[in-house]
Amino acid sequence: AFSTTPSRSYDLSKLTLVGRLGKDPELRTTKTEKEYVAYTVATTNYPPPPPNPDGSRAESATTWHHIISFHPGQNQFLRGLAKGTRVYVEANFELRDPEVGADPASPQGQRQIFLRHGTNTLFV
Repeated sequence: AFSTTPSRSYDLSKLTLVGRLGKDPELRTTKTEKEYVAYTVATTNYPPPPPNPDGSRAESATTWHHIISFHPGQNQFLRGLAKGTRVYVEANFELRDPEVGADPASPQGQRQIFLRHGTNTLFV
């Protein structure tokens, strides 16, 4: 179903994650002295992948999502959470192509997804 509310002047790409914190959230500072919190959420796909032709089934894979938050109120909350806490996160994401001429083995030479924390984080 589509919303019947008036359209907005921007598009949106959002990712919803339900998983566990991979480590305690860390307070960091940008080059311009703006504080942010970086944290990692682990998710495991369920159900597991379909069976192989021989009938065996591969294990579900864990995916690690690296997220940053620039929201002061949320940052205070995030810093109080510990590794292993189950969380629900809404994050905006941006897909960036590799930098031209960068070494393909380096992060700059690979396609990257950047996740920016939205306004919701709940622990479950």
